[in-house]
Amino acid sequence: MGKTFSEKVMGRNIGSDVVAGQIIQAQPAICMSHDNSAAISGTFRKLGVREVKHPERLAIVLDHCVPAAGPKYAQNHKTIRDFVAEQGILGFHDLNIGICHQVLPEQGYVIPGSLIVGSDSHTCTYGAFGAFSTGIGRSEAAVTWATGEIWLKVPETIRIEVTGELGAWVTAKDIALKLIGDNGADGGLYKALEFVGPIVDAMTIPSRMVLCNLAVEFGAKNGYTPADDKVEAWLKPRLSPERWEQAEFLASDPDAAYCETITMEVTGIGPQVACPHTVDNVSPVEEVAGRSVQQVFIGTCTNGRIEDFELALKILKGNQVAKGTRLLIGPASAEIYREMASNGMLIAFIDAGALIINPGCGPCLGAHEGVLADGEICLSTMNRNFKGRMGNPKGEIYLASPAVAAATALRGVITDPRAL
Repeated sequence: MGKTFSEKVMGRNIGSDVVAGQIIQAQPAICMSHDNSAAISGTFRKLGVREVKHPERLAIVLDHCVPAAGPKYAQNHKTIRDFVAEQGILGFHDLNIGICHQVLPEQGYVIPGSLIVGSDSHTCTYGAFGAFSTGIGRSEAAVTWATGEIWLKVPETIRIEVTGELGAWVTAKDIALKLIGDNGADGGLYKALEFVGPIVDAMTIPSRMVLCNLAVEFGAKNGYTPADDKVEAWLKPRLSPERWEQAEFLASDPDAAYCETITMEVTGIGPQVACPHTVDNVSPVEEVAGRSVQQVFIGTCTNGRIEDFELALKILKGNQVAKGTRLLIGPASAEIYREMASNGMLIAFIDAGALIINPGCGPCLGAHEGVLADGEICLSTMNRNFKGRMGNPKGEIYLASPAVAAATALRGVITDPRAL
């Protein structure tokens, strides 16, 4: 019997064949954390260990509340900076670099065939680069810091074959929301999701990142798209020759055992919207069109990349955001922010009436920048719409693609971009 991608990566990590359901003692190539590193460091100290086992395998990115929104957040950041200095952690990125899930591949931490863990559920994003990446808890991260090892269960794999032709204004975000809406937020519980097919092959790296980012909203342990020449073209210039030599483009064998195969024929589907307050409460955009919104947010680690903003500007450039509607633009990283500044995109959004915010996670989790008032509605390109997600449990969040978000900002009500 052949091996799945996840079985291959996890077997490679421990130097032995593994099968789904097996518990392994893995040694992650990278353990990522962010603002929660302060809490992790506290747990680490309680373990009685004085030094991090492999400081060169840690990546810490300040991104969740940057700059600090108050003394508590500021102290949290100081605790992290002090710990980083004490432990000699070189992989530290302060508050001016962006969201961890964009920063890690940009800064050369992600290598095809590697195993990565992170104390954030959307660590699964790096599967778009042919890595096995998954989120872990804070206590697990502390133990990984102390020992360099972690117990992981080898997941079964769901093969998701995406076929057909995408219609106008239909994106990877719509495919992911359709999958989650049709199968439920627990449809892939502790499974590996393998996205394949001609639609996936044709996708850009940012679009593949969307699929893998949203895998956890399907309940999955990790998401994955096969590494190819697009991955090499994107990653290789960001890695040293020595690190690139460690890359291995692994793929599932033709006779690998899958626990399920889902065929998604996307011909004819339109833009999708996840309605409050769960990601699997999904409807075609035309069924919710006309609902008034007070805020639109385009950004986050899900849809905060150049192609997302290009798509939005196809609708917004030369037009004005509707009166009474706030449009927030949040690039996923400083690198993306700089590119938008140099190519005129920031000015185009400002001219349309948008507010540009610094790269970070603030609005997504509701720490600052974009917090909703009681009863307000936001349509966002982020990945979660749970109660309180934008800082107020009395607000409502709809999730959609940058195309739907831009059309909505233009009209002030949820709008099907195909109707413009």
